[in-house]
Amino acid sequence: MPIIIGAIIVVAAVLGGYVLSHGDLIALWQPFELLIIGGAAFGAFIIANPLKITLEVFRRVPKLLTGSRYTKYLYLELLAMLYDLFNVMRKDGLIAIEAHIEEPKSSNIFTKYPLLRKDSQAIEFICDYLRLMIIGDMTAYELENLMDTELETRQHEQVSPGMALGKVADALPGFGIVAAVLGIVITMQSLGGPPEEIGYHVAAALVGTFLGILLAYGFVGPIASSLEHRAHEDGQYFECIKACIIATVNGVPPQVAVEFGRKTLPSKIRPGFQELEARVRGR
Repeated sequence: MPIIIGAIIVVAAVLGGYVLSHGDLIALWQPFELLIIGGAAFGAFIIANPLKITLEVFRRVPKLLTGSRYTKYLYLELLAMLYDLFNVMRKDGLIAIEAHIEEPKSSNIFTKYPLLRKDSQAIEFICDYLRLMIIGDMTAYELENLMDTELETRQHEQVSPGMALGKVADALPGFGIVAAVLGIVITMQSLGGPPEEIGYHVAAALVGTFLGILLAYGFVGPIASSLEHRAHEDGQYFECIKACIIATVNGVPPQVAVEFGRKTLPSKIRPGFQELEARVRGR
């Protein structure tokens, strides 16, 4: 929703100011200029990036319209699920958790939390490190280093689509100049013709520059920034899981271990202490 509202404000401010200054909207309708700029930018985007990143950009951009999934309620479910897992480990030993992490889809712990049930990446991350706790003689320091390595790799993958789209935004003003230069070439060819025709071609050339700058700073650049913000939210999500697991490896009780994870969260989505306690106690 913020994407749509922001786009409406950009269009309304630019076109509204233009019309109020007695501009003619028809003069801005230059589809061939848009074809030059958009087509060249899209082609350069394909050249610059692997197919995986290109497809990932097209997969993620529509999700920006639905709002972030990383809400306070999601974190309450995550911390409650981790509490249940850690509680089983503390009461019945590490071996008791093996059945849950080997078959998470049939586990009565994982299936209790519908928001997390389809999050295969988070569940795989949790199960992998709980499995290492069972089969490996690793210290908390060694486990934390391994987690940091994986999360660093994951963060790089997550921010790559936003960075790739950001480079397109940087290039769009240049492609606007390309369209403008081509418009000037057409204008030069029309010298000697009617003044109205020359004026039309000059206007079309200037619109090319206008469109390149507007698309770069009004739409593509902000969308790239939104993708990067989502990537950082994903990183915070996994940092929360990491903090809880490391606290458990250090022998911290389940109630306190999930508190370690809660403290890693930004204030706007961080559940309160009482909220979390009520959730893990099933109230």
